[in-house]
Amino acid sequence: MSELQDFQKLVVANAAKIKGLAVGDKAPDFILPNALGKKVSLSNALKDGIVIVKFYRGEWCPICNLDLREVQKNLPKIKSYGASLFAISPQSPDSALTIKEKNELDFEVLSDANQKVIKAYNLQFDPGEDYHKRRDLTKLNGDGSTTLPVPATFIINTNSVIEAAHIEANYTKRMSVSEIINKLKEIS
Repeated sequence: MSELQDFQKLVVANAAKIKGLAVGDKAPDFILPNALGKKVSLSNALKDGIVIVKFYRGEWCPICNLDLREVQKNLPKIKSYGASLFAISPQSPDSALTIKEKNELDFEVLSDANQKVIKAYNLQFDPGEDYHKRRDLTKLNGDGSTTLPVPATFIINTNSVIEAAHIEANYTKRMSVSEIINKLKEIS
């Protein structure tokens, strides 16, 4: 097994205990700054329809960039169900702007620099000492912390109830766009 595969296994093992919120749970409300520093509220967005919330590790993560670009490609279909999308990371609004511009994203990219929302959704974990030797999260996270969110996707209905949840310790596996669209069809 390669050194990278060993490293990935350690990160996944450190995230394995994180379960996140479940289907049927009430989604905690939040107000976070977007890529331009404007405050965005989950409860306000839910007045207009279903909200998909994707938690990602940061603009430095190639898997996160691929996932967000895939969602962007399918955004018209997602919006056709009256849904909006938020992507949330522990990085600063400047980093949110970087990922938004780099990937030409037409949805809200939000900064949870103090990780209060990440904690509220039960997604925060420490990837471990080996990880910290390879990547200095204190320079990447908005609050200088050494924790990350487990990548997750939540589909939240207008009553703030989680209709679908995908929480995966293996950061290379994300809720596919087809799964998102199928769930939107089901609940529309």
